[in-house]
Amino acid sequence: MWQLEYPWLLFLLPLPWVTYRYLPAYREARSAVRVPFFSAMSRAVGETPSSAGSRANRWQLLLSLVIWALLLVAAARPVFIEKPIERQQPVRDLLLAIDISQSMETEDFTDANGKKTNRLAAVKAVVQGFIDKRKEDRIGLIVFGSGAYPQAPLTLDHASLSLLLNDTGIGMAGPNTAIGDAIGLSLKMLEKAQEQEKILVLLTDGNDTSSAITPDHAAEMAGAKGVVIHTIGIGDPGATGEAKVNLSELERIAKTTGGQFFRAEDRTALDQVYSTLDRLTPHQVKTLSHQSQHELFFWPMGAALLLLALYHLSAMLGPRLVASSQRREV
Repeated sequence: MWQLEYPWLLFLLPLPWVTYRYLPAYREARSAVRVPFFSAMSRAVGETPSSAGSRANRWQLLLSLVIWALLLVAAARPVFIEKPIERQQPVRDLLLAIDISQSMETEDFTDANGKKTNRLAAVKAVVQGFIDKRKEDRIGLIVFGSGAYPQAPLTLDHASLSLLLNDTGIGMAGPNTAIGDAIGLSLKMLEKAQEQEKILVLLTDGNDTSSAITPDHAAEMAGAKGVVIHTIGIGDPGATGEAKVNLSELERIAKTTGGQFFRAEDRTALDQVYSTLDRLTPHQVKTLSHQSQHELFFWPMGAALLLLALYHLSAMLGPRLVASSQRREV
């Protein structure tokens, strides 16, 4: 569709008529020879003198009005606006923090075929399905063991994220568990994020034994920065040492930040946890619209100039053509 950027200029359309109607004609004094018997001479030759000026030339008046209207339309800046181009932008930054300590090699989960597999392999399969459902979210990956390390930055390139997830192996970050450091690293990664909703999904099967910052203190910092942490415990609370998952600590972390705590004892339960998380963090996008504009002012401007040029050309060549035809007749 097309529109005028300055439509109020069209209110000036009646200005020439108001000027013509209420202002006197312009007269210019010039030196001339006065002939007392001019009227008699005119009657003798059969000619009637006409008044000078454009008021007696209706075609010139009409042309002036048309040119005035065209120039006003050009000044009002007509533009053609194309259909809006829409794109989607994520409104959520989602970090996944996955425990890859030595205890994750315990084979107490089953794969899609029902075969026994270690905890990390089961987690990878379920997390991959979760990533596939979050196509419009920026997702990052943190792995932690004795320390916490960024495996993938926040990105919309989920294909690369999947490759980095598959390359993650047990023990790459050390044999111990550093939950507090993983939360602290996530806060640094989310610090420069522009979106309002920032979420961390933390999965572990052990308790914190090697963090420089306690998980509770890290959770308080996350809550102050508006980062919501959902925690998932998949370990055995009845185990001893590093392999014993601290469920009460994970529950406190989630409660402090406004998140939820989940207990996943097998692959089916883990799959249900991520399905629940998908409902808790709904699929939301911002739709941005851009409409291209094409200037059209040169069309009425060009038409006005063309009419003006044709008028002056006809005024210049008209008398010559008439004189030439009269000479031929004689």
